[in-house]
Amino acid sequence: MPSLRGLTIAAIAAGALFASPALAHPKLLSTTPAADASVETPSRITLTFSERLMPRLSGVEVIMTGMPGMPNHRMAVTGFQTSTGADGKTLIVALPRPLTTGSYQVTWHAVSADTHRIEGNFAFAVK
Repeated sequence: MPSLRGLTIAAIAAGALFASPALAHPKLLSTTPAADASVETPSRITLTFSERLMPRLSGVEVIMTGMPGMPNHRMAVTGFQTSTGADGKTLIVALPRPLTTGSYQVTWHAVSADTHRIEGNFAFAVK
């Protein structure tokens, strides 16, 4: 006959096993454009995460970090719309106009069901 202590330990272990995936931090899996890529003018930027996001608590900032003739020129890209894809794991940044030739940094923050804010960034260049 199982002891009460043994059943309690088994119940706690099972709860931890099933609760862990639901409470995992989102991890950035991929981006388009890819990090450090040199691309033609993108019409949008996408970030795909490992977990469903809370759209109201997740977002991005897009900064032009340099342009031909002005390598250290920092200028915020404004007017874009951010939404989540049908899978709930993809953050889509619809750009209002083509990005000009230069280098860009995307700084992102993402929140999933665990409610912890995770942050990161990546850079790419437009030819």
